[in-house]
Amino acid sequence: MNDSESVWRRAYRHPGQWDQAFAPLSMVALFDAAAARAGKAPLIDFLGRQYSYAETLDGANRVAKGLKALGYGPGDRIGLFLPNVPHYAAAYYGILKLGATVVNFSPLYTPAELAHQVADSGTTLLFTLSASALLPTALRVLEESALDRLVVGSVAGALPATKSILYRLFNRKDVAKKPDDPRIIAFSQLIANDGAIDPPTIDAEQDVALIQYTGGTTGSPKGAMLTHQNLSANARQVNAIDPEPGMPDRILGVLPLFHVFANTCVLNRTVVAGGCIVMLPRFNAAQALAAISRTRATALPGVPTMYQALLDHPRIGKTDFSCLRVCISGGAPLPGELRTRFEQVTGAQLVEGYGLSESSGVVSANPYRGEGKIGTIGQPLPATRIRLVDKENPALPVRSDEPGEILIAGPQVMKGYWNRPDADGDVFVLDDDGTRWLRTGDVGQIDTDGFVRIVDRLKDMIAVGGFKVFPSQIEATLYAHPAVKEALVIGIPDSYRGEHPRAYVTLNDGAEVTGEALTAWLNPQLGKVEQVDRVVVRATMPKTMIGKLSRKDLVAEVLGH
Repeated sequence: MNDSESVWRRAYRHPGQWDQAFAPLSMVALFDAAAARAGKAPLIDFLGRQYSYAETLDGANRVAKGLKALGYGPGDRIGLFLPNVPHYAAAYYGILKLGATVVNFSPLYTPAELAHQVADSGTTLLFTLSASALLPTALRVLEESALDRLVVGSVAGALPATKSILYRLFNRKDVAKKPDDPRIIAFSQLIANDGAIDPPTIDAEQDVALIQYTGGTTGSPKGAMLTHQNLSANARQVNAIDPEPGMPDRILGVLPLFHVFANTCVLNRTVVAGGCIVMLPRFNAAQALAAISRTRATALPGVPTMYQALLDHPRIGKTDFSCLRVCISGGAPLPGELRTRFEQVTGAQLVEGYGLSESSGVVSANPYRGEGKIGTIGQPLPATRIRLVDKENPALPVRSDEPGEILIAGPQVMKGYWNRPDADGDVFVLDDDGTRWLRTGDVGQIDTDGFVRIVDRLKDMIAVGGFKVFPSQIEATLYAHPAVKEALVIGIPDSYRGEHPRAYVTLNDGAEVTGEALTAWLNPQLGKVEQVDRVVVRATMPKTMIGKLSRKDLVAEVLGH
């Protein structure tokens, strides 16, 4: 154990012990056990229509039997090209019951993006919907890739009866016609069976349950291979830090389920605890506020831009948030000013956590109750180790009070990258005792209370005349200005210094300040090498598919690469 590990172990704040064991458990066994316990309790509330654990289990069994009848089986990769709809849960657990591997695809992908990842993963069948935003893309990929089949579901069929009728009457433009093609099967046809299936034997620690595409810690998107044990352990780890483990939350499911954060914190952890997912197809501030009021939701996982959007909505002051036990922020750094304002306006507790696709979703979090620390990612989950190492030599530890690259180890760390042994060599470090550590590419520090602070991404550091500048530190200063709503800092090529920092911001509603005035306010608070050449005020900022600010897209827009 190095110095950086000993600090958080001495001052562990999460409920229970850090050194808990999470025995190997397949996702099939996890889901079956939850369904046996919860039975008729609701697992999904989709715009008012409820699906019980028993109904979802039956749907998953029918999906598995339908896929088996088509010739699919253990080891096959089967894709989900779906938004947040009940079909997702039935297909997800059904594929796992077959012994096959789920591949998540964003419903916002272009045909080229989808085709590339279908080819890379070897996906042979794809689940999608008869929505005009999805089906045409899936049909094009069916024609231009090695896909065998599409399974196409209907949104109207998942809605409450009255809403289903209205959807069919008034949203025809949102529905694409399903071609008469033997390769295209209706979801209802796939599950038209008795669901009697004998699941194959699953090796929880070796069999891959999910291929989750990610930018990785470096380079282009790669498929993180997450085993059954990776996913089931992470769901149980997240449950273990709850002061009331097993509390059947009504969790607002607005994070997209195709993303690893939602896969663990919205879907799998809810199943572990026997809770209910108040499922919305996508994030919409008005719909989210209405759902909180209608269902008295008790938990809300989200990204910082979601919490900002809720604050910006005119109904924020008319919504009763007293039902929420906890709101969890992840996916991107949570500005301290945003957390403080959200808590002041809503009275709800907002805690920040941290994770990666390569870690099945979650590595660390602030305590749900008691003392947390603004601007930190809290402390590691039970059975998760965090250490800091030299950024150039990962075998060399650094002191906890010094910045170093964050390495993690634990049962949730991926098996490796799909078909990329070269990339595995770049991200894994083997310890003398045989422990396999994952290099995160994030630079962090650990304070004397054992709380971890992300300093920046290694790849985002700006080289200014031989000095390293961390954009996040400049952004944190900008967020202290009352007019600033969003901030990103990037490096601009400079013939003399190599690079210089430049800041881009959006403003809060009603704020009026120029970029020149912000530059004059900002630079005196920064070190000489950190000072920006200017602050650019923008109307909008580029964001990723889950709504977090995208530095990569801003760099591409500004610098053309």
